[in-house]
Amino acid sequence: MRTKVLLSALLLCGTMACAQNDPTIMTINGQPVSRSEFEYSYNKNNTDGVIDRKSIDEYVDLFINYKLKVQAALDARLDTLQSFKSEFMSYRDQQIRPSFITNEDVENEARKIYRETQERIDGSGGMIKCAHILLGLEQKADNAEQTTIKNRADSIYNVLNKGGNFAALARIFSTDKGSAMNGGELPLITKGQTVPEFERALLALKPGEISQPVLSPFGYHIIKMISKQNFYPYDSVRNDIIRFIEARGVKEQIINQKLDTLAKLAGTGVTPEQILDKRLAEMEAKDSDLKNLVKEYHDGLLLFEISNRTVWEKAAKDEAGLEAYFKKHKKDYKWEEPRFKGIAYHTKNKADIKAVRDCIAKTPFAQWGEKLRKAFNNDSVIRIRVEKGIFKKGDNALVDKEIFKKDTVLSPVKNYPFDAVYGKKIKAPEVMDDVRGQVVSDYQEELERAWLGELRRKYKVVVNRDVLLTVNKH
Repeated sequence: MRTKVLLSALLLCGTMACAQNDPTIMTINGQPVSRSEFEYSYNKNNTDGVIDRKSIDEYVDLFINYKLKVQAALDARLDTLQSFKSEFMSYRDQQIRPSFITNEDVENEARKIYRETQERIDGSGGMIKCAHILLGLEQKADNAEQTTIKNRADSIYNVLNKGGNFAALARIFSTDKGSAMNGGELPLITKGQTVPEFERALLALKPGEISQPVLSPFGYHIIKMISKQNFYPYDSVRNDIIRFIEARGVKEQIINQKLDTLAKLAGTGVTPEQILDKRLAEMEAKDSDLKNLVKEYHDGLLLFEISNRTVWEKAAKDEAGLEAYFKKHKKDYKWEEPRFKGIAYHTKNKADIKAVRDCIAKTPFAQWGEKLRKAFNNDSVIRIRVEKGIFKKGDNALVDKEIFKKDTVLSPVKNYPFDAVYGKKIKAPEVMDDVRGQVVSDYQEELERAWLGELRRKYKVVVNRDVLLTVNKH
């Protein structure tokens, strides 16, 4: 009880100090918004490079709209969705988890990995520098071929015994072209890296000795032991080990171990997630920018989800609403110049020029693409190349020449020598699909205006003008 009282007192003192240093600039539905949060958002979105830079007064309404949408998302309990929780926790972890690991932790892990590797390698004979001459032999080789390769290997071995130059012979005869270029030398080898036949013969040699021909699944090897050495000094491989730690997620393993340990030390029922939450609170108390950054991401996820449900996705899928909006505002969708609604196409055969027109002559424009695909390009032979759309001058060279009568140089389409267009010139959009993208955008704006009006009526907003005057001036 005494501990709880002390903790409550400390928290109260912190809250009172915070209220003095970071006053409430507004309340949204009774929920306070701190001056620092507003400043963080304003300063981030109104840097010197921003084209449409806002004054503080101009930004207030934009910020209120943002907070109203977030409040609507909270009321809709979108923050309880598992998808939201997973994404937000992932972001939180990116900000918080690195605080549980130090350079000393990484260094200790690097030294641990080094010691384990050193003990394993040095305890099994160290690292061996060797060379070989390989006379490759396929496993299915017949007896005659095996005999030929064996005799060749014996001959090379005899030459070596009489003082022949190993590196020179390797360059000439070895079928291992990679090592042959280096006189037969292989990268440093440790126990367990090569096939057993090769390893047994190698480990039986002393530095400077050469083995008799040894048969392995790859063919006949003549092996030269050059030298043995212990594992590299720590400082010479430290950077490689650190890169290994980064690449293999070892840091995350260290953090997980620390979190598990801290959770156990904290007592029964405490989880690593709670340890992360506690650390976040501690870090946010010391760093208001971090606090606002995390809150921005939290609220941004909610804003996206509620906006998608209420405006973006709804507008894109509401065909009846889009048609009604277009019908009501049809006069607003005008073009300065006529456009061509149709296709520009290229065919392998001249006869297909007319066949294309006949195919779609009595078909709605929206279905042209699918019908042409099935009729002309439904098998391995692509008979026609088609570009379908509503074209203005400059969109398509063939349309420019044939429809808009511009003096245009056409680039021939390889293997499709016959060019044609089919469709009609229109002065203004005929149906909603002719300007679907713009209609969807405008309809979304209308839905958003209506939504914001509803939110303004639903939630009470109180702005503290005195605090607003102190933004960026304290």
